[in-house]
Amino acid sequence: MLDVIVIGGGPAALSAALNLKIRNKSFLVLGGNEKVTGLMKAPQVDNYLGFKEISGKDLLESFKRHAEGMGIEINQGKAYNILDMGDYFAVNAGSEYYDARSIILATGHGKANYLKGEREYLGKGIGYCATCDGPLYKGKPIAIISENEEGEEEANFLSEICAAVYYLPAYAAQPKLKEGVKLLRERVLSIEGDGSKVNKLVAEQSELQVNAVFIIRNVIPVSQLIEGLEMEEGSIRVNRSMGTSIPGVFACGDCAGKPYQIAKAVGEGSVAALSAVKYLDGKSLE
Repeated sequence: MLDVIVIGGGPAALSAALNLKIRNKSFLVLGGNEKVTGLMKAPQVDNYLGFKEISGKDLLESFKRHAEGMGIEINQGKAYNILDMGDYFAVNAGSEYYDARSIILATGHGKANYLKGEREYLGKGIGYCATCDGPLYKGKPIAIISENEEGEEEANFLSEICAAVYYLPAYAAQPKLKEGVKLLRERVLSIEGDGSKVNKLVAEQSELQVNAVFIIRNVIPVSQLIEGLEMEEGSIRVNRSMGTSIPGVFACGDCAGKPYQIAKAVGEGSVAALSAVKYLDGKSLE
């Protein structure tokens, strides 16, 4: 049982991890794919104190070197679901499961637009982790919609057990797929079903009869990670201690609202970690 699981790999997450390390707490950082961290795309950063005319990529690398120098390991696993077990939390990271007494969410600001039918059929044939739920559809046709190359591995795996696998990439690079995977470069219009389960994916030029649709996003909508999380204008609602509506769950950085600035993310990561320490030690957060 860990003290804390930090979900994210950007400035807020690394700041939280650094402070947890200093406070001698046991923790795990689930950083996911670093390519999707928004800071990686910034050509130049001029408003973070102490660093002048530095690229976002180089700044993030500096943060990572600092963390690694402190003995902090960043796990590339991606959290798909968090279950509140009462006195601890269980985190599903694909084929791995981790338990912790507290959670720090630093997932960044998810900009995903839901597909038509996605919310209606979530858990009824629509999922975000093909490796987790794909075996439930052995011998059946499925589709994978992916925003990044991560979906290729999932598609190749499921091609060995499913009757048909349709792959619809939302990125430009040529996917590396096994022969059995059917590549379709079409925009998805809707996901449909009979009210209780998925049975069709409608694209620009195709209508696919499928039993499941897996959506591989750069950032999973944070509201889907854990039930009971109060949102406000698309962000996680937090208090001054970075506490959320769920005791033991803290949020920091872009996922906790504007402004989307590095300095804010780093500061909030520190606050979230110190608040988690107080929570674990049974101290008041007031």
